[in-house]
Amino acid sequence: MKKVCAYLSIVIILTLGLSSAVFAQKETAKPTETTTVSATETAVTETAISENEEAAVEETQSFHQVLKAKYIEGGVPWMTPILIVLILGLALVIERILYLNLSTTNADKLLLQIEDKVKAGNYDGAKEVCRNTRGPLASIFFQGLDRVDNGLEDAEKALTSYGGVQMARLESNMVWISLFIAIAPSLGFLGTVVGMVQAFDDIEKAGDISPTVVAGGMKVALITTIFGLIAALILQVCYNYLLSKIESIVTTMEDASISFMDILVRNRK
Repeated sequence: MKKVCAYLSIVIILTLGLSSAVFAQKETAKPTETTTVSATETAVTETAISENEEAAVEETQSFHQVLKAKYIEGGVPWMTPILIVLILGLALVIERILYLNLSTTNADKLLLQIEDKVKAGNYDGAKEVCRNTRGPLASIFFQGLDRVDNGLEDAEKALTSYGGVQMARLESNMVWISLFIAIAPSLGFLGTVVGMVQAFDDIEKAGDISPTVVAGGMKVALITTIFGLIAALILQVCYNYLLSKIESIVTTMEDASISFMDILVRNRK
């Protein structure tokens, strides 16, 4: 079967080749029409072709190439700090997202497992469940179970104090992200001021206000501002997402802690 397919493909290729050769011979057999084209028309045609080629090249540029070109036009000394701030901010955002996702716990399932152990009087088994469960909620429950022998008041104090510690861990590095959100547009505005100063210096040297003289400095001013604002917007969206995630985890911790204390009260002997 493979040989048959190979033979068929060879026949098809030969047929197409012969037909194209015959078609080419027919085209070449046609008499050529001699037309006189002036030098001006030739130049116009060549100019139109070159403009079309340049437009096609611009259209085929990828987003990465355009971004790189704008980065260089904005001035490497002023764009690099903005890029560094964006990279550091996104690195902290990714770290926080991973940490918060690992900190998310199925509170209802954990409470059911602990309640089964507490009803049976197996507090050590309930502690073992907390040890084997990932997240700050299980750590808080472990602290409460560890102090339940001293009384429910001590267990409740342990939940409150250790809950504050876990909340602080959830919010760590958020200050740095907010700092980068404030720094990014400030660096952009710094590039804007520097670009304006550069534009005025060029005007002073040229002794004339013309768009060509001012364009270089104004380009630096506008591009740095745009990139600074874009970096700040990206980090701000990520920051708000992290805040909502932290708020959800904290709310779950508070509700689960109340349910946990209810379990201890109901099964206290």
